[in-house]
Amino acid sequence: MHSRTYITVRYAETDRMGIAHHANFPIWFEIGRTDFIRLFDTTYTEMEKSGIMTPVRNLSAHYILPAQYEDKLVIRTWCTHLSAARIEFSYTVKRINADDTQTELAYGSTEHGFVDAKTFRPCNSKKRMPELYEKMNQNIKIL
Repeated sequence: MHSRTYITVRYAETDRMGIAHHANFPIWFEIGRTDFIRLFDTTYTEMEKSGIMTPVRNLSAHYILPAQYEDKLVIRTWCTHLSAARIEFSYTVKRINADDTQTELAYGSTEHGFVDAKTFRPCNSKKRMPELYEKMNQNIKIL
């Protein structure tokens, strides 16, 4: 299972040449990740209310081609690893061309820890949110 998030590159995300700055891609990954979590009938806000936060432990991004001002993009997001203590996501960012074909612009991944919202110490997501953990565990896509 994966989510598809559609965005259009905004002027503020570009430089003088109309090229999207590379720092936008991790933000777009986050937008995709937020949409992915919603596929399981919950939100990051609900996770945080239950006392779980998911800080980024690692991020990688590989750039192939630039995104440009007003490009229509699709960000695909899926979970590649889940344990009680951490979760990993993978992403692709593709341009939707005028003929509806897609061109891959970038791909990447993020790794997050599950931590207690008050202490920031690792916590067991399987015990804190067992239904969400099980739903996500059944939908892991191994690369």
